[in-house]
Amino acid sequence: MDLTEQKTLLLKRRAELTEDLSEIEDKLDDPMPKDWEDRASERQGDEVLEALGNADLDELRRIDAALARIDDNSYGICAKCGDPISDERLRAVPTAALCKNCA
Repeated sequence: MDLTEQKTLLLKRRAELTEDLSEIEDKLDDPMPKDWEDRASERQGDEVLEALGNADLDELRRIDAALARIDDNSYGICAKCGDPISDERLRAVPTAALCKNCA
């Protein structure tokens, strides 16, 4: 497994998520419409945006943890059993902290 390549992929995804979160935050900061029906629709949209933002934040945390494991040379080692995580699994789930058996 090429750690430089994995780190590059993780950093690229991190940048995408950061941009998405910034756009979500901007949309959530928009003023509410004065019309009640429009306001109800806007609130529903805000709830969806908040859910998407929370999912992005969760993925961002997993990416940051994976980057920290790369930096401390524990990337690719199962946090639970200490066995290597297969390259196949890391390609599929670059943020994996557990091997297939422990997951």
